[in-house]
Amino acid sequence: MSYLGLDIGTSGCKALIFDAAGRTLASAYREYVLQRPQPGWAELDPTLVAARCFEVIREAAVATPHDPVRALAISCQGEAFTPVDSNGRPLGNAMVSSDTRAAALIQDWGDRFGAERLYEITGHTAHPLFSLFKLLWLREHAPDTWRQARRFLCFEDFIHLRLGLEPAIGWSLAGRTLLFDVRRHAWSDEILAEAGLRSDQLARPLPSGAPVGILPDTIAGEIGLPLGVQVVAGGHDQVCAALGAGATAPGEAMYATGTVECIAANLEKPVFTSALREANLCTYDHAAPGRSATLAYSLTGGNLLQWFRDQWAQNEIHEASRNGESAYARILRDLAPEPTRLLVLPYFTPSGTPYFDADTAGAILGLRLTTTRGEVLRALLEGVAFEMRLNLELLAESGVPVHSLRAVGGGARNDAWLQLKADVVNRPIARLEVSEAGCLGAALLACAAHTGEPVAALAARWVRPTAVTTPDPARAAFYTERFAAYRTLYPALRTLKL
Repeated sequence: MSYLGLDIGTSGCKALIFDAAGRTLASAYREYVLQRPQPGWAELDPTLVAARCFEVIREAAVATPHDPVRALAISCQGEAFTPVDSNGRPLGNAMVSSDTRAAALIQDWGDRFGAERLYEITGHTAHPLFSLFKLLWLREHAPDTWRQARRFLCFEDFIHLRLGLEPAIGWSLAGRTLLFDVRRHAWSDEILAEAGLRSDQLARPLPSGAPVGILPDTIAGEIGLPLGVQVVAGGHDQVCAALGAGATAPGEAMYATGTVECIAANLEKPVFTSALREANLCTYDHAAPGRSATLAYSLTGGNLLQWFRDQWAQNEIHEASRNGESAYARILRDLAPEPTRLLVLPYFTPSGTPYFDADTAGAILGLRLTTTRGEVLRALLEGVAFEMRLNLELLAESGVPVHSLRAVGGGARNDAWLQLKADVVNRPIARLEVSEAGCLGAALLACAAHTGEPVAALAARWVRPTAVTTPDPARAAFYTERFAAYRTLYPALRTLKL
């Protein structure tokens, strides 16, 4: 028996299949294009995303004919939703997290509904990344689409629909919409009424690991899966990855490098405090049953390395293609070996926590004619790591100290990058046997649902740390000094309107 975890990200999707002992049997990955038709807009074609998801499921499943998949679950990017008609056809593209077109609607909502009331219901503070404000923009600026829409589905539930099932959404993903009451674990009638929505226009919310349905035979045949595959509720990718990283003990957190750079810290119970709220640090459901989580994140993460690749590394792209290696691995070989004197404010997209600023632009300070490309590359990565250190400091000040981290995602596979992170945040970072923790977390939920074994017991067997990167004392001391300067960047630059 084997179990499939599908991870749907902003820049691509991947499927991994694990056997009953948590060993990886097969994997597949596909990219898709993030569209930016206007300044501040960021969209994905949901039909293309669904097609790529089916491709990776099929590719992975075909590679494991002697160990057939028995259950699957989905780890999903937050916030993005697709309006669909009564036949399940998309009526437009999905607006992803970094889409800021709804920023102007937040103040009016806060005045009418109440910012504190929103936090008390949802565990989140207002930001244009959340589905609520994107839906309000759609209602105001695309009224025909709004009227024609039978449902508004996030990607987890949209894929359920494409799999021939009544769509369901994991509690943690529902929590990212700003429409979900995280105390009652139900759609908030109060928020829906103010937004002009009905609960039947949304998917049914389920706890992570709950059964969604059995894959119809015809769909199973189309995507290379056996008959009788159970589909299980997954959830938001960050907390699925935290489960897949085994970061469930007090003081531990997952440190993910994807399109978004994110730290997910677990909570034994929901925590609603003014300190967390003022730092825009949320409280919502974990993918681990019975637990809650808080997130600290920068919306500029691994996408900054992707930007560097696309704009400044064409030679490395061609060289990597000729040699059959990753372009990122080739680029990172040119990383300056020592800390730089540059300072980067990594708001190349809207900021995440703690500021939730959709206007302030990124900056690279300290450039000289002697500055090398490798130093600029290192400074970009340092800037994102400084932003995560800022968030770690605020978590500690809010009563959620994090002493050690578990790395997942692309940044976990490169020694130099991982060492840079450990030095900047001044904390040990564990590397795991499986860095694609979102897929692993989803597969854990699928296996637990199929076998009846508790998720925690499975995770104790499946999640295997392989090494720990510890901070270099001299570099950590240098970065601690530079961090004091970093903290002045945003206050100094926020008044500039570029």
